[in-house]
Amino acid sequence: MLKSLEPKVLEIIKDENKSIDTRLGEICELLRNNVDHYDWVGFYFKNGDKNELKLGPYAGAPTDHTIIPFGKGICGQVAVSNKNFVVPDVAAQDNYIACSITVKAEIVVPLFVNSENVGQIDIDSNTPDPFTEEDERFLEFVNQKVAEIL
Repeated sequence: MLKSLEPKVLEIIKDENKSIDTRLGEICELLRNNVDHYDWVGFYFKNGDKNELKLGPYAGAPTDHTIIPFGKGICGQVAVSNKNFVVPDVAAQDNYIACSITVKAEIVVPLFVNSENVGQIDIDSNTPDPFTEEDERFLEFVNQKVAEIL
């Protein structure tokens, strides 16, 4: 199922008539609208020289978490660890920042440009434990393609 979205991701990435933020927003919408367990999809990026992440384009309910300090929450931990973080049950995580009471699981995959962690894709799901290795590989693919336009 996720593999079938790869050509659409590439089509969005290659549309140079649109701004990078517009293309990232379209990727978020594509994923949210086509993957049942992706209820909120967004990009966070390193905020200049600060040790914090700033919310970029996203699809889903508005969030108060527009700035996340490194180390705080799942996104902040990925900014430090440079590793994928799959959370099957957010209630079991001590360092979880709740965006919504409906969120049950989260996956965050770092985005690298020239081997530097510049941001991440963050997905919240209202379905308990929905993420598989296929999700991880697909989101790594998305981030590799996004890195080419940053």
